[in-house]
Amino acid sequence: MSNVTLHISKNFKELLQFLKSISFSRAIRVGIAVTLPVLMGIQLGYFEIGLALSFGAFWSSPSDVSGSFRHKIKGILISATLVMIVSFIKGYLHFQLWLLLPVLGLLTFTIAYISIYGFRASLISFSGLMALVLSFANESEELEIYQYAVLIGVGGLWYLLLSKAWHRINPKAETEEFLSETFLLTSELIETRGKLVNPHEDHEKLQSKLLKLQSDLTTNHETLREILILSRRTSGWSNYQNKRLLIFVQLIEMLETAISNPVNYHRMDVLFNDHPQYIKRFQDLIFEMSYQLRMISEAGNDHRKLPKNDFMRQCFENVRRDVALLRETKYYEEYLMLQNLLEYQEKQFEKLKSIKRLLGDPNSTEINVIDRKKAKRFIAPQDYDPKLLLRNFSFRSTIFRHSVRLAVTVMIGYALGSIFAFQNPYSILLIVIVIMRPSYGLTRSRAKDRMIGTLIGGAIAFGVVFMIQDPYVYGIMGVISLVIALSLVQKNYKASATFITLSVVFIYAILSPDVLSLIKFRILDTLVGAGLSYAAMLWLWPAWEFVEMKESIEKSVKANKDFLHKIIEYYLLKGHIPTSYNIARKQAFLETSNLSSAFQRMTQEPKSKQREMNKVYELVVLNHNFLASLASLSTYIQHYDTTEASERFKTATEKIAFNLERVVQCLKDKTCNGAGASSEDTTLFDDQLPVFNYLEINTLKSNDTETLRELQEAHLVWEQLEWLFSISGRMLKLSASVKLD
Repeated sequence: MSNVTLHISKNFKELLQFLKSISFSRAIRVGIAVTLPVLMGIQLGYFEIGLALSFGAFWSSPSDVSGSFRHKIKGILISATLVMIVSFIKGYLHFQLWLLLPVLGLLTFTIAYISIYGFRASLISFSGLMALVLSFANESEELEIYQYAVLIGVGGLWYLLLSKAWHRINPKAETEEFLSETFLLTSELIETRGKLVNPHEDHEKLQSKLLKLQSDLTTNHETLREILILSRRTSGWSNYQNKRLLIFVQLIEMLETAISNPVNYHRMDVLFNDHPQYIKRFQDLIFEMSYQLRMISEAGNDHRKLPKNDFMRQCFENVRRDVALLRETKYYEEYLMLQNLLEYQEKQFEKLKSIKRLLGDPNSTEINVIDRKKAKRFIAPQDYDPKLLLRNFSFRSTIFRHSVRLAVTVMIGYALGSIFAFQNPYSILLIVIVIMRPSYGLTRSRAKDRMIGTLIGGAIAFGVVFMIQDPYVYGIMGVISLVIALSLVQKNYKASATFITLSVVFIYAILSPDVLSLIKFRILDTLVGAGLSYAAMLWLWPAWEFVEMKESIEKSVKANKDFLHKIIEYYLLKGHIPTSYNIARKQAFLETSNLSSAFQRMTQEPKSKQREMNKVYELVVLNHNFLASLASLSTYIQHYDTTEASERFKTATEKIAFNLERVVQCLKDKTCNGAGASSEDTTLFDDQLPVFNYLEINTLKSNDTETLRELQEAHLVWEQLEWLFSISGRMLKLSASVKLD
């Protein structure tokens, strides 16, 4: 019985979380924006005007996504303008099929090509495509073309007004939800790192999970960074925004520390195999940290629910006591390794305490203020140069190919729908623009989910309509289904497709009793549209990921090389950490995340297109391990006073940087011969390493912390340099042999 209760409680919590989510809130907003004008139009006798306003609001809504509110406003305004222009043009497209098809294809290509300007532009493009396709479904009999187009634009402004009012009512919603999600993702990432401590776990599986989590977390950071840094500062908001920005900074540093590794995994595995008692000690500590982050996420703004530190402190005491035993028993190297690992966890604990301190006193005004001018440098500005359109006007551009592919598929879909007398040819086009994406994997996944969702939705709708014959019930259920469908688009596309089908059937059932015919054609349209989309991805200028993989690896290696240079520079010069250092760190994490995402897309493609999978996977993992090692160095040198850099340090880092430069060259140059030279340098590199004689640490006096600190620094830094050189050498050999052309 307790298990059943627990299950019910868990599902109830998830339901409440969903109802509080910004996705559900946005869907409610769209539902109001769409239904209110129609209801008022019916009530006042201006149904056509109300319908036009509803269409305008609905078509402008895709730009209302998470991010800076100023960017949202601009996106919705541009969407409203675009759908107004498209509706005006569509009003005059009364051509014969042979002439309509090329015009339709040209319009589709032009609108889709707007996506070249980034993510928000792709949403504006989607609004335009929806307006183009759905305009075929509704042609006003009472309004002139220009009147209808203007009302469509006014509908977009109506949605903008509603969105702005909604934001005024609850301006903190997005910030709080994304912070909560960041806490949860960071918690899961730390827990995964804790599992990696155990040498008996499946490291390959955990490593893959780690890559996915890091990618999700980096994407989450990008959105939260935009929300916090680009939001307007008002007197009532300033303290709140500053606190959340400081919390965000702590979470970014927790990510860096979480992926840090004092030594390479092999050495750590050997240590824990020889001393298994330390596995549980460190895992207890790491898992408690993960648990506390989850509790912080659930606590929200209720500081009374924040977790206490008592158990965490006890975990630290246990670890310190056991690590000290290694010093007493003369396991000197093991002592230094675990002492460094322990100090990394202590730094995590400090960041955790800082977060709880910032959340625990909501009225405090004594907080550091982050310079927003410097903070804006962390947000990469989108290039809106018109020349970008010309630079990408070739089949080398993924967006260009996608736009051409979409245009051709839309033409074929409309021709089939017209020639074979489908009930609504525009339904095929709608399925095509909703399903088709630039990547094969996502298109295939959406096509499958759409078909399954439509079949399930059709079956449910038929059962409901068969039992209930009340148009008012249909109207209510149609709106509820639309809201649920829109709120699930990003989370569960299959369920979203099910509710979209329900919404369409219920609304159509109000106008016509022939519901069975609608369901039949709805399923047929979906099958044809999904089939066309899938076939187009396979045969019409396909964009296989292996073609872009070299560039993705190259960008990530370059970003890691830049981060390495900033670490070297800071280690040499000391002083304050410059903003450029943190920007280089952010870029390294971002490009590593992008590389991981590119590899995930490659795994979803046909086996025949998965070129050099083993080598590519190894390069992705090595690149991630290289960043983890850099993060270890970065974390250490930021928190401790380090000694003066020796000539051997400079020589070693130069060789590592040189290896990375050669990796980049190998990825560019097909005739690269980088495999042999690396092994020659190994001996030279080893000659540069210091002769590291482990002193009898237990003979040091308890207050001789300086000598102990120098030993820890030497151990961590030189272990990492040796590890970095080893990774860069293996990457060089792989990049010289991998063939992705």
